[in-house]
Amino acid sequence: MANASRQVLWEYWGTELKRHRENAALTQEMLGEKVFVSGGYIGQFEQAIRRPQLDVAIRIDQVLQTDGFFERTWRKLIDDQRYADYFARVVELERQAIAICEFAPTVIPGLLQTPEYARAVTVAANPFVSDSYVEEKVSARIERADILKGEDRPEYWVVLHESTLCTPVGGPAAMAGQLEHIARLMRERTVVVTVLPHSVGAYPSMGGMLTLMEFPDAPPTAYTETSFAGMLLDDPAVVKRVQRAYDLIRLAALPSAASLELIESAAEEFRRCARTT
Repeated sequence: MANASRQVLWEYWGTELKRHRENAALTQEMLGEKVFVSGGYIGQFEQAIRRPQLDVAIRIDQVLQTDGFFERTWRKLIDDQRYADYFARVVELERQAIAICEFAPTVIPGLLQTPEYARAVTVAANPFVSDSYVEEKVSARIERADILKGEDRPEYWVVLHESTLCTPVGGPAAMAGQLEHIARLMRERTVVVTVLPHSVGAYPSMGGMLTLMEFPDAPPTAYTETSFAGMLLDDPAVVKRVQRAYDLIRLAALPSAASLELIESAAEEFRRCARTT
């Protein structure tokens, strides 16, 4: 579904929410209290600025007695079988963000992955699936990176742990291509990438990756992920803690120029290995 048409449908979702709320003689604050969000959030839902969580959509149906309408339409708009259930919402938010900050401790982030790298990661996690399944997942991951194209792309800041540069995912040639791709994006000033060196030792959030997203007309959101699950966080106090952890990580990372030199050096070493095997 194209981004523009998806946005139109979310606007319809919000219009219907407002209509049913007013028919029930409820203010935004009154409805928010009943579904356990703020009245401001209800207003953002109605203006299609912010997307509700599934449990909120279900509670809205219960309060407004809309026979599952908001849950069904939520599922149609959010659900994308190419992504894990817990990640489909993140993909939707990425398309709206004006700034994305990520920390990747073990794997190159999806927005930076080449097809060869994405294919190797997918096969490693799903050794018994069909080729068509793998290609569908790879295509979805590469498609996500379209948000980095064009003048309206978000600011994209990434901190890579040095270990992500050392693991030959897909083999030396694929890894060389992956690191060369990152270096090219850095030189084109499409992204800002820095490297957290091994020498730092312990660092915040050693358990998994971090993502922070900022929006033009909505509060920031954080996302954390481990190997088998992810969690979207929008509680302001929790987001603030994630932001502090990210700031500490970025503070410990190498400068951008030194990071680029390290990435290009690792790419050259992988390319040399590929030539000799």
